[in-house]
Amino acid sequence: MGDLEIRPATTDDVPAIVGMLADDPLGAQRESPDDLNPYLAALERLSSDPNQHLVVATRGDRVVGTLQLTIVPGLSRRGATRSIIEAVRIHADERGSGLGSRLIEWAIEESRRQNCQLVQLTSDNTRTDAHRFYERLGFTASHVGFKLTL
Repeated sequence: MGDLEIRPATTDDVPAIVGMLADDPLGAQRESPDDLNPYLAALERLSSDPNQHLVVATRGDRVVGTLQLTIVPGLSRRGATRSIIEAVRIHADERGSGLGSRLIEWAIEESRRQNCQLVQLTSDNTRTDAHRFYERLGFTASHVGFKLTL
């Protein structure tokens, strides 16, 4: 993985990121790679918020992975700051290469650098392979999550 770089996402990376978001049964139903405008607007909002870190993993000029890390200050847990890892995607050609582990390690290191006391993430109930992956990295399935579509 010597040629791997993890860096902030740019507008040029958006087509590759959206392609990875759409490259599974769940993402295929909710993403629209043919219309990048909402994604570009979202990147602009993310880039202007210092608590949001949308990163890509690249090999040369090729985007091969992505994730979003959100830093959340709070009052609970004695005023603890936590981080949330979301939208972890690895290009199909790179799955099983250790890249996913490297991206999560980056997120944990950045969370420590940001003085977070807790790193959390959610994963869709159907993503059983992802659940095993996160458990191998030391995460525990400690909560039940709920969503309300608006």
